[in-house]
Amino acid sequence: MKKMIVSLLFSAVSFGAAAGNIDAGKALSEKYSCAACHGKDLGSPIDPSYPKLAGQHKDYLEHALVAYKRGDGANGRNNPIMGGVVKPLSSQDMKDLAAYLHSLPGTLMVRR
Repeated sequence: MKKMIVSLLFSAVSFGAAAGNIDAGKALSEKYSCAACHGKDLGSPIDPSYPKLAGQHKDYLEHALVAYKRGDGANGRNNPIMGGVVKPLSSQDMKDLAAYLHSLPGTLMVRR
């Protein structure tokens, strides 16, 4: 029984780390100056062709960051600015950044 409890606790801790750390994501957002292009609230970009990040789905954000890191390769995105920004990011950094951006209030919504 003890082994089962320890195993469940370990799984919960591992899953929490994999989910992304909002505070670490905020620090990364500030370090890499995301607001310079995506607006001070990260939901009002300086150019209409730039995406609103605040409130976006975590999975989408993480997928987009990974695609920018891949670049021109299979399933990649080619953008010289974003490619340069994500190059030094680890997988955990991208999860953290996605968690932070997802946690922000945003204007993205489904209208009925």
